[in-house]
Amino acid sequence: MATIKRFEDLEIWIEARRLSLCIFEITQKETFSREYKFKDQIKASAGSVMDNIAEGFERSGRLEFVNFLGFAKGSAGEVRSQCYRAFDQGYITQDEFDDLYSGYEKLASNIAGFINYLNRSAIKGQKFKDRI
Repeated sequence: MATIKRFEDLEIWIEARRLSLCIFEITQKETFSREYKFKDQIKASAGSVMDNIAEGFERSGRLEFVNFLGFAKGSAGEVRSQCYRAFDQGYITQDEFDDLYSGYEKLASNIAGFINYLNRSAIKGQKFKDRI
């Protein structure tokens, strides 16, 4: 695997960003217009996925990165749960629910796969490169 030098190059971050934008766009619909707390909550959860990937990467240590990827995966599950609430309350359509749910389910799976890869890696991280 090629060395990634920026979190912006991680496929999981790119997908988390795309899905976060989808959540943002859906919350701009009139159906969400008066649901300030829920709207803020689902947007924050979606943003948390990409932000935790970025923060973990920037800490430059494999174990810290894995820990933050776990937080990101948890936030992806939180968004999936919130999608059920949005659908049940009539804020999103079945098609929107299906697209968001499958997108976040696939993202969570990809994050888990990346965690597994990092756990098998002997590389400790950039901040440990000069240590014995």
